Amino acid sequence: MKKITIAIDGFSSTGKSTLAKQLAKELEYVYVDTGAMYRAVAYFAMQHNLIAADFFKKEALIEALSDIKLEFRFNGDLGFAEMYLNGENVEKQIRTIEVSNFVSQVAAVSEVRSKLVEQQQEMGTNKAIVMDGRDIGTVVFPNAELKIFMTASAETRAQRRFDELQQKGDNVTYEEVLKNVVDRDHMDTHREDSPLIIADDAIEIDNSYLNKEEQFAAVLELVNDVVKTI
Repeated sequence: MKKITIAIDGFSSTGKSTLAKQLAKELEYVYVDTGAMYRAVAYFAMQHNLIAADFFKKEALIEALSDIKLEFRFNGDLGFAEMYLNGENVEKQIRTIEVSNFVSQVAAVSEVRSKLVEQQQEMGTNKAIVMDGRDIGTVVFPNAELKIFMTASAETRAQRRFDELQQKGDNVTYEEVLKNVVDRDHMDTHREDSPLIIADDAIEIDNSYLNKEEQFAAVLELVNDVVKTI
């Protein structure tokens, strides 16, 4: 079977990573969670007192970018790669609501985006890759053979995220999560550098009323259709 590049974009908490992992496993492709990369940079900024609720030392973060080493290491037990920041597994730390509150600010910094986009493009040199994020089909892989854009209502996404955080034992309220989702949507779609938009040739999927199995089956059919045409 011919190898293609699959770009999955969309709003936060639409299940992009879950879908991407399913596809990568089924197709035996490489999976890259670009959101984890931006979250790791945000976590680094939090660790080094570069960002908080009342300040953001953007220039200091830009100067520190050379000190940030990101890598994915495959976890055979879990079946997917985890995010490492300067040699430390930060997969759990970067999924908190605290990191979620700052990640869009960090991701809006052009220098951060340039650094990470360059790494992401290198990862996809040989195709056979599934990558999800906010600007994969528009900036990272504008020539991807298949582009998916995922969306769902803010309330649906907030409930999913709330349930996920509750299962992890995080002490958060639904209202707090909903505010985070709405705020991130606004920041992601209004930033100057690579705002979240639908690529002209992307296929939009609203999964507000789809379960994971239905969504996976629909997208896998799209993959097979694309492969047949190249």
